[in-house]
Amino acid sequence: MCQLHCGLGMEEHLVKNLLDIRLMEINKLVDLNDFRTAPQLSNSQEKKLLEELEANIFNADWITIGIMAPSDYKAIEALQSISNKYSSIKFGNLGSLHADGGVFLKANQKTSNVFVRSENGLGEGILITCQFDEGAKESDTFGPLPLDFFT
Repeated sequence: MCQLHCGLGMEEHLVKNLLDIRLMEINKLVDLNDFRTAPQLSNSQEKKLLEELEANIFNADWITIGIMAPSDYKAIEALQSISNKYSSIKFGNLGSLHADGGVFLKANQKTSNVFVRSENGLGEGILITCQFDEGAKESDTFGPLPLDFFT
């Protein structure tokens, strides 16, 4: 049976408790798998997730990046934040990219190719897939991470 919570000011406590629970659930990259859009993260969560993500990135032969964003500008900005953080991850010709409305941007570190397309109804966030030259190792995708995760 569902317990009814009511009374003046209860809404604030219920929302606060719900947010606290949601923040506590994200301690590892795998915890992001069920999210359609990037959750809001605390500083300590960002630090833990970044350490785990970097261990995977540095162990990979190359990465692909998928960015779901409300505009091409926001997607390109998120991609540039990754390039600014990691000198080995660079992409060129970003000025020629354009798509209207919500977008999905796909970037490939190995080929340096970047594509963007209009795509409405997506969530928002960054997906990182660690790739391997050997066929024996499977790729792993992590995210969605907030668009400002690498700034």
